[in-house]
Amino acid sequence: MAKLANSGEHGGARLKFLVVVVVLAAVAYAGYLYVPVRYHAFLFKDVMQNRVDAATALGHSTSWLSEQLTKSAPEYDVPKDALITPQLQDGRMEVRVQDTRPIEFPGGFTYEYKFDHTARSIHFLAGTQ
Repeated sequence: MAKLANSGEHGGARLKFLVVVVVLAAVAYAGYLYVPVRYHAFLFKDVMQNRVDAATALGHSTSWLSEQLTKSAPEYDVPKDALITPQLQDGRMEVRVQDTRPIEFPGGFTYEYKFDHTARSIHFLAGTQ
C-alpha cells in the first residue's frame, strides 16, 4: 500500500483556520466592548462644547453649566462620579470633565478608559477684557 507524502499534516490547515477564527472573534468582541465607550465619549465632547458656548452666549453662570452637563451625563454613559470643573479663565468659560470607565474584557483583563477633556467657549465673555 502506498503511503501518502503528507499524511502527517492532516488537520493542520483546520487548526490554523480555527486559531485565526478565534483571534478574529476576540478582536471583534473587544471592539464591541470598546467602540461604544469611545463613541459616547466623542459625543459627550460635542455636548460639552455646545453647553459652554450656550452658557457664554446666554450669560449663564458656571454652576448652570455644571448642572446641564450633570443632567446630560447619563445619556452618554458618563459615570456619576465624574469630576466636572467649570471655570472662567482668560475671559472665556471652560469646563473640564474627568472620569475613568472600566471596560472588562474576557480573560479577566480590565481596561481603564480615562476621559479627560476641556471645552473652552469660542467667544469671549462680554466685559471681561
